[in-house]
Amino acid sequence: MRILPVSTTAALLICLSAYAQNDEQKSKKTEVWEPEPEVVSAPAGVPPSDAIVLFDGSDLSQWQSVKDGDANWTVEDGVLTVRPGSGDIRTNADFCDVQLHLEWKVPEPEAGKQGQQRNNSGVFLQQRYEIQILDSYENRTYSNGQAGSLYKQVIPLVNAMRPPEQWQSYDILYTAPRFDGQNLVSPGTITVLHNGVVVQHHTEIQGETVWVGEPTYKAHGCAPLQLQDHGDKVSFRNIWVREL
Repeated sequence: MRILPVSTTAALLICLSAYAQNDEQKSKKTEVWEPEPEVVSAPAGVPPSDAIVLFDGSDLSQWQSVKDGDANWTVEDGVLTVRPGSGDIRTNADFCDVQLHLEWKVPEPEAGKQGQQRNNSGVFLQQRYEIQILDSYENRTYSNGQAGSLYKQVIPLVNAMRPPEQWQSYDILYTAPRFDGQNLVSPGTITVLHNGVVVQHHTEIQGETVWVGEPTYKAHGCAPLQLQDHGDKVSFRNIWVREL
């Protein structure tokens, strides 16, 4: 093995050091230090510290009836349950882009009820775009109407439904549509996790949810979140939202 003279070795070390310093200087050009992200605490099992809690099990002070007046659903033992016939409820506050978490549960189905009649509800983003809530456990219906669907628009990637009487969770990332006057600039999009499983992945919303006909957009601003009374005793708990 050839041994380099001390002077040559020293020169190489100086050269390598210079290269390292040069690379470090170049690296610093792509480091961004400001702004520094806000610290948000997120302990397991509770809403993040910057979340708006919409239902914590105690009361419906964050909600009202879509018919005007107080929300008239049942709150018992920390659980919110649809009071059939009382109508949908909506948040007092308006929202645009959000991260939404809610947990829901369907009761055991009544004998003979199948498809859309088996414990149906829904969560509407900006009171217009529905993520379906339904007992889709061993219950066949049209695919773009089962739990996790963007109702009547987009089929969920998989069916992640648990059996009746078990709590389900939705975690929804929603980007609201943008308008210039009455013209649509960009459609809304959703990503939905059902029980921790991705069932909608950056899905493009085609327009307002309709039961009959094709969805279309109408210009709007921020608007409430809405839960549906479809005549079934679907229950909810741990509802919170983060504005994005």
